[in-house]
Amino acid sequence: MGLGQAGAGLGPGTFNERRGGMWIVSTIGFFSVVEKPWDREQGTLTVRARVRADLEALRELYLPLLGGIVEDGTADYRFRAQAPREAVAVALAALARGIDYDNFKAAVGRRQGAPRAAAYHEAWRAFHQLQEDQGPG
Repeated sequence: MGLGQAGAGLGPGTFNERRGGMWIVSTIGFFSVVEKPWDREQGTLTVRARVRADLEALRELYLPLLGGIVEDGTADYRFRAQAPREAVAVALAALARGIDYDNFKAAVGRRQGAPRAAAYHEAWRAFHQLQEDQGPG
């Protein structure tokens, strides 16, 4: 049973389903998915990226309903587009089903190159430090 389905303890409007956004760090790109005020009215989500090609890959491979990419050089995330909420959910499930590697960082290096793998490694390092800061478990 998936998240948000009956019996999973995460019905519509619960904390787990309706609070905030998420980061997606994947072998096709890095995305920030959020619900802006206008998204709520339209039933959409805003998918943001730092690199245009990431949104283009997401649209081509998993999310054909992703709208036009808007560029704003003054925004925190330079590129963004909207898509229907359910289409985003289906795309994320397909992205998960498509996992075909046993080492994420190595797969990123093969698919997106060394510079992207190095950037992802820096994020890994920062999150690893959070783990280390907890002390022995």
